[in-house]
Amino acid sequence: MPGWLDQIRRWLFYLIEIGLALIALGIVLQILFGEAVEFLPGDVVGNLTNLLQQLGDNGLVGLIALAILLYLYTKRKI
Repeated sequence: MPGWLDQIRRWLFYLIEIGLALIALGIVLQILFGEAVEFLPGDVVGNLTNLLQQLGDNGLVGLIALAILLYLYTKRKI
């Protein structure tokens, strides 16, 4: 793989890691303080619940999509 493509892949990996950490922080803050956390834009827990509900409503297609996302996330190597 060319060096510039590898560098872009590393940056994307780090951005995804930061995003996942921010989502986890948002969930913890909403569990502790409820929906009234001033600096969080929206309802993190509610949005995550809605996403999981939509995946569940789609049955097998939702499970396959979730399995593909998990495979792509765990396949990474840096």
